[in-house]
This record gives sequence, structure tokens and C-alpha cells, in this order.
Amino acid sequence: MNKREPREEDPLERHERYRSNFVKELVQRPKELGHVPATLLAAPPKRIVQFWDDLARLPKDVRECMESWKKLERSGFDLQVFDENSAREFIRVQLGSRHVEAFDKCYHPSMKSDYFRYSYIFVEGGFYIDADDVYHGTRIDQFFSDGRLKLQPFCYDIATAQMVPPSEFTNPGANQLSWIFYFNTTPLIAARNHPIIERALLNATTSLEQESKGKLPEVQATTGPGNLTRSVFEVLTDGSCPEEALLVVGDWEMTSTSKWPLSYRSDRRNWRLSNQQTYRAMRSAKEL
Repeated sequence: MNKREPREEDPLERHERYRSNFVKELVQRPKELGHVPATLLAAPPKRIVQFWDDLARLPKDVRECMESWKKLERSGFDLQVFDENSAREFIRVQLGSRHVEAFDKCYHPSMKSDYFRYSYIFVEGGFYIDADDVYHGTRIDQFFSDGRLKLQPFCYDIATAQMVPPSEFTNPGANQLSWIFYFNTTPLIAARNHPIIERALLNATTSLEQESKGKLPEVQATTGPGNLTRSVFEVLTDGSCPEEALLVVGDWEMTSTSKWPLSYRSDRRNWRLSNQQTYRAMRSAKEL
């Protein structure tokens, strides 16, 4: 009987595994590592930024999520909400035609929101949060004491096709071969001109400019968490900035969580159901 030869790991899989392990070490390191870099001592503005592509068709349940953040106005925070048109205008004025063209190549609203958040936080700094995140009312001033980039880590278990709870994967040494560690794109909290955000914007722009050979680009890798995680890995390993420029917020769910279910998640407004497919905005009020 012939013995089955062990499957040789694909170079891409090996690189992704190395990157996942790199993120794991960042996630499980002590929260305070060294000093805040001098270039990031300035605090970001206390400004909360959100995006929904068509505010005239904002679902009621999403509106309720967005409005949960309004209570922070009493603490001196400024709230700004952008739609596709105002986001494109911001990018045009602040970054120019190359970035507007890249924004227009984002074929799904989730991609546009990803691209806009990189653009806005790079130019202005502040706090970007997804429209479907609900604020739990906890104190957030500690995230605005310096300009480091604050990110929420995620861990996905391929074996079970489920997310691993932060209380489990953030423990030092916790790991399984089937776990994939990465960073979420919400929240993004940082001072302007942060090198990781700059790289994420550059990588997203370059990816969108590449020929797709008749196939639409994959959302996660092009603008989403895959792009952000890749950018963190590149910037910290090529010496562009020190690890101290990043603060991993492993207990972000105490501050905010993405609400499930929501009406839009069951149709093509959910990027998971529209990945690499031509997207057309809904027009029927029945679908909202």
C-alpha cells in the first residue's frame, strides 16, 4: 500500500502562518512595552467618524447603533458622519486624483468605508468606528492620551469556522494550529500621519490599481482586515516604525461590539454575500 506523502505547505500559506504568529506575539505581549515614540506623543483629536454609503437609506437598526455614540458629545467628542459623496470629496481635496480613482474602484460599500477610514485617519487623525458598532458607555479617554494606533485583535479558528473569544486568545501562550490571528479595521484610533495607516492606505491603493484580469478583488485582502494586518506586519518588520507605535486593545468588546443580527447582514449589503461580485445599490424601500 502506498504511503501518502505529507502535503508540502504552500509558500503563501507559510507566509500567512508567519504573519499570524507575528500578530499573536503582539497580541499576547504586555500592554505597556517601552515608551511612546516621541513622534506619537501628540494626542489625536477627540473626533468620532462614521460612514454609511447612502444616508438617505440608512437602516433604522444601523441608525440606532450609530446614535449610541452620541452620548460622548457630552464629554467633548465631536461626531462626524460621511456618505459616499462626502467621503469622495474629502479624499479628492486632501489626497488628490489618484486616491479618488482608487476609492471609485471599491466596488462594495464596505470597501469604500475601509478606504475612507484609512484616508481620514491618515490625514486628520481621530477615531473611526463602524456604523454597526454599539457603544457600551465605558470610558474611552485613555485611548486619546497619545497618538499610537489602537487596534482590536481578532482570532479565527479554521477548524470550527468560529471566532475565538478574546478572553481565550489574548492569554500568553494560547494558540492552536487552526487559529489565525489578525487585526480588525474597527476601531481605528490614531494621530494623523501614523506610519501604519499610511502603509495601509498605500497598500489598498496599489492593490486597487492592479489589473484584476476580469475578476473583482477580494474585499478582506484588498481593503479590509487582511490589508491592515499585512500593513502592520510590513511596517513593524521593515523598521519603518517601532512596535511601541501600536497599542493592542484586547478587551475592546468592553467598550463596543458589532451588533448581530442587523437587517442588512442578510442581503448583498453584507460584503460577505457580495465578495468579488458586482454590487448594485438597493432601491426598494422593502429591502431596507
